[in-house]
Amino acid sequence: MNDIKLLYVALIALAGGLVAAFAGYLDSQEDFNPRKFGRSVIASLFAAVVFALGYQFVNGFGWRDALFAFLGGAGVDVLSNRIVGAVKAVGNRLPAPPPG
Repeated sequence: MNDIKLLYVALIALAGGLVAAFAGYLDSQEDFNPRKFGRSVIASLFAAVVFALGYQFVNGFGWRDALFAFLGGAGVDVLSNRIVGAVKAVGNRLPAPPPG
């Protein structure tokens, strides 16, 4: 696959993650938090790089590949937010260290 198609795959995966992040912001009904959005952008960039690296070994690129990249980028964003939420929840349940 040529370089421009790899760029398309990466941009589509990035767009999927950004759309999922924006939809999450709209769904939360909270004020905009650039830190949360930045974390989603980083997760989406990670997905974009992974998809571009994976598609180096594929000969063709069609609409289904674009759909998979978009959904993969969105999935990485959603999954990373769930993992961060779970880690925070476990951290809140841990007992406080003894004083001293």
